[in-house]
Amino acid sequence: MNLTLAVDEETVEKAREVARQQGTSLNALIRDYIERLAGNPSGAVIAARLQAHWDEDPPGRSAPGWRFDRAEIYDERLHGKKRDE
Repeated sequence: MNLTLAVDEETVEKAREVARQQGTSLNALIRDYIERLAGNPSGAVIAARLQAHWDEDPPGRSAPGWRFDRAEIYDERLHGKKRDE
């Protein structure tokens, strides 16, 4: 859908400069804003949420106290079961 807005030319130019500094377009900034208002997150919003989640709990990190057990891994791969089963 196309949307027409009435905005002061100076304001638009300032906003375009902000968009350039962020490596995006004014159109993309406005679209992301409207999507957030509507509760429909864009790819950039989803990526930011994932990054925040990874910052809290980075992928590849093990739970406290967990230790790698090579024999257990082999049992799971070769026999499809955990050692304590």
